[in-house]
Amino acid sequence: MSLRQHQATLDVQTRGTGFVDVTAQVDGVVRDSGIDSGLATLFLQHTSAGLTIQENADPDVLRDLTTHLERLAPRDTALYRHTMEGPDDMPAHIRSTLTGVSLTIPVSDGRLALGTWQAVYVCEHRASPHRRRVVVHLLGE
Repeated sequence: MSLRQHQATLDVQTRGTGFVDVTAQVDGVVRDSGIDSGLATLFLQHTSAGLTIQENADPDVLRDLTTHLERLAPRDTALYRHTMEGPDDMPAHIRSTLTGVSLTIPVSDGRLALGTWQAVYVCEHRASPHRRRVVVHLLGE
């Protein structure tokens, strides 16, 4: 067999600070690609949001993560030099550095090889809603 590639871009609407589960959308790209075994690379094209794999069973996990990211990078303009885009911008950049903007996930049997309680999330670090873009690139057979 020869290696194949497939690429798609997902538009994700956020509601402001919090997490948006994009697992089904990414799995749809994998399914549509026809790739059975390989790697999925996800890349978020933004500097004030992030990507993470996290538990999908108990919503308190996501609430606690939001609370603790707020503690790590509070929305206090007295703490930052970069404040021109509002009090949530620099904290969002810091949170984006903590969560990261890319993931690599194995593909097995034509699906993301996630664990039982794992889901893929876009992490919105700004207070207001945004439209975020996730590039999904697949390489496999």
